Amino acid sequence: MSQVQLDSELLKGKLKAGRSLSIKKFKEDCKRFIFTQKIGFISLLFILLVIIIALIAPIIALFDPIAQDRAAFLAAPDSEHVMGTDDLGRDVLSRLVYGSRISLIVGFSTVIISIILGTLIGMISGYFGGIVDMIIQRIMDAIMSIPALILALFIAALLGPAIQNVIISLVIIEVPRFARIVRGEMMRIRESNYVEASRSVGASSFRIILKHGLPNMMAPIIVMASLAFGQTIIAEASLSFLGIGTPPPNPSWGLMLSDASRYMESAPWLVLFPGLALSILVLSFNLFGDALRDFLDPKMS
Repeated sequence: MSQVQLDSELLKGKLKAGRSLSIKKFKEDCKRFIFTQKIGFISLLFILLVIIIALIAPIIALFDPIAQDRAAFLAAPDSEHVMGTDDLGRDVLSRLVYGSRISLIVGFSTVIISIILGTLIGMISGYFGGIVDMIIQRIMDAIMSIPALILALFIAALLGPAIQNVIISLVIIEVPRFARIVRGEMMRIRESNYVEASRSVGASSFRIILKHGLPNMMAPIIVMASLAFGQTIIAEASLSFLGIGTPPPNPSWGLMLSDASRYMESAPWLVLFPGLALSILVLSFNLFGDALRDFLDPKMS
């Protein structure tokens, strides 16, 4: 066997050993999270349950969520309609299950797009500094100076009621928050010894940002993302409640609460079930985010 083949086999062995160690460390971290962050783990289980329900909505929902049945007008919960029906005879359970899809689609889309844009803007601002940093941060300050809900209302009303317009309005709100976090981390990382060493051997700014900047700021980005989920779900429900979010007849938890506001005394189940679902899901995301922050913080571990 030649020297090249020996070197190749040695490299493959090292890569395989590295992957094994990474998998082992990941499993150990998961076990440690379960035992040290029990509330966070329970919250994660509920979030996963909601995701599964959203994925298998056609199986769980026994009725068409937008089909009207005038014979079952404001029917109380019974064996046929477990959570009752609304003012148009639509099954509340079916609408609740399909409504989880919209909440999760808006949440995931908003957070993913915000992470990409916010991380890119924050890394450029934090690494280069100077006039670039000043211009970017003044734009971020201008956006963050407007109350989030007021800004979302303005953008959503300007674009019109649609799920994609809700996502756009929420992305504009969330991007400056991610950019601020990433900028602070990037300013800290760029002054570190290993970055100075990379510069001394001629590494480009692009390589330094990707190889040293991005991997060392993943923990705060992940924590910020988990907390942003709850905020975006509440914001989507608020916009739908006010009539400029998800357009009817699409089932949205905020829209369900808006329609139910007229029947709070005569049909309280219309408010109870979507209100509970929204509250528990947002609380779960917040508790999971707090647990993740404590787990990833070296001072807490």
